[in-house]
Amino acid sequence: MPTERELQIAPIVPESIMHNSRTLSNLQTLTASIFGAAAGILGLESYNGFLFYFVFTILTTLLFYTFRVAPTSLKAGHGLFDTSRYFRTQFEFWTGGLFSGFAGYALTWTLFYGLVRA
Repeated sequence: MPTERELQIAPIVPESIMHNSRTLSNLQTLTASIFGAAAGILGLESYNGFLFYFVFTILTTLLFYTFRVAPTSLKAGHGLFDTSRYFRTQFEFWTGGLFSGFAGYALTWTLFYGLVRA
């Protein structure tokens, strides 16, 4: 939790946090559909398809963190995995995409699986 002095120097702006969350959500929704198409084309079934989704969604979040959040967080002198200044909660940042993009993933997965296997 930031101290009062840190908040005065670099205040947390709610509009920026909402923008960051919306940007990450849009990225995860788009990539979920792309991963669904890939899983369908590869012919993945059952647990392999779900594992494919979970691994690549976590990888996407990790890449987003590496290129967008970590450089600014480390420059500001915060912890390595501290996302509290840019997102509402760390749980939302790391696992939010698993649930928000799953419906799009499942739809495109079954669509492309049906198109390829038909």
